[in-house]
Amino acid sequence: MEKNEAQNNNHIEGETSSKDGSICGYDSLHQLLSSNLKPHLFKEVSRLLQGLNCGAAVESLALAESAKALSLKHDFDLQAFCFGADKEFIRQPRIVRVGLIQNSIALPTTAPLLDQKRAIFQKLKPLIDAAGSSGVNILCLQEAWTMPFAFCTREKRWCEFAEPVDGESTKFLQEYAQKYNMVIISPILERDINHGETLWNTAIIIGNNGNIIGKHRKNHIPRVGDFNESTYYMEGNTGHPVFETAYGKIAVNICYGRHHPLNWLAFGLNGAEIVFNPSATVGELSEPMWPIEARNAAIANNYFVGSINRVGTETFPNPFTSGDGKPQHADFGHFYGSSHFSAPDASCTPSLSRCKDGLLISDMDLNLCRQIKDKWGLRMTARYELYAEMFDRYLKPDFEPQVISDPLLHKKSS
Repeated sequence: MEKNEAQNNNHIEGETSSKDGSICGYDSLHQLLSSNLKPHLFKEVSRLLQGLNCGAAVESLALAESAKALSLKHDFDLQAFCFGADKEFIRQPRIVRVGLIQNSIALPTTAPLLDQKRAIFQKLKPLIDAAGSSGVNILCLQEAWTMPFAFCTREKRWCEFAEPVDGESTKFLQEYAQKYNMVIISPILERDINHGETLWNTAIIIGNNGNIIGKHRKNHIPRVGDFNESTYYMEGNTGHPVFETAYGKIAVNICYGRHHPLNWLAFGLNGAEIVFNPSATVGELSEPMWPIEARNAAIANNYFVGSINRVGTETFPNPFTSGDGKPQHADFGHFYGSSHFSAPDASCTPSLSRCKDGLLISDMDLNLCRQIKDKWGLRMTARYELYAEMFDRYLKPDFEPQVISDPLLHKKSS
């Protein structure tokens, strides 16, 4: 009787979890483990899941009371950590404070579009203020932060959210960049006025003086299930730019680009020290990959990675299908948040909540990038000339894979 009752309770709890985005009532995997494991076991599990930074667990970072007050008042997750580096004798530490914001939309998708956009602006103000009052130097927002992630509905009405690089959202953020002396990365749906009003999925880099440093357009467009975004925009044409800011060299690998190792590599070859991955992805599709790909990129390319995913379930007025035989539906599923930082030494922070807006802050000593390059020698031991030769052959129409077959493999037995 007790066993059946427990099973029923678990079933009910599982249903609740799927609706509110939590994991059996816990905001994150880290919270679930810390609440259910004995301290010594949790310490070992954390070591394996999150690695060690300079031989120790990634440390928590104390923040200003004003930031904590904002998180309590506006009910968003606020976490902060610190990545260190070994002391050097020639260079001074290069410590940069970096922030990531994840959020749900502010109004239903049935509300007037301008109201939706302005409501998101209002919703983000306390999170940006919390970042500014905490001394964040570089802040990155989530993919298409000004709007619901409507690209997979294939309805053209959502194109109204598109704006030029110097549009309303940029002007909104430029004030904060100047106020807090902060570089801000703003991923939006761009309307390219000079090229026939073409749309792009674009990240705008706003300098700490409020100036526009540049932009990068999404290199890889998904065609996976609901996520077939080429109805609105195609692959970007800006290459793999690295932006030299007052606080370091940064790049932006937008969403689906994280599944392409060479995309990560190119930003590294261009000298990036921090690569941001603003995303919009749901649990059923990608969650097992989420903590792996960015961390692997940080290790393989010797830079820091900031991974951002939006939060919540966005329901649209008109049901849509994916052409995969599944019934029509009005949402993509739950955007599971879980934003986090990864470091080049294989350490990473705990993730933000799966179901709440959040601000994640991290101090990082950029000297760690070179230190790990020196330790592992990945740049020195890479065989770029072999890869280049392979790519050159692969791109030719008469390419044949380099496969050596066992001469006895297809020989008929006597």
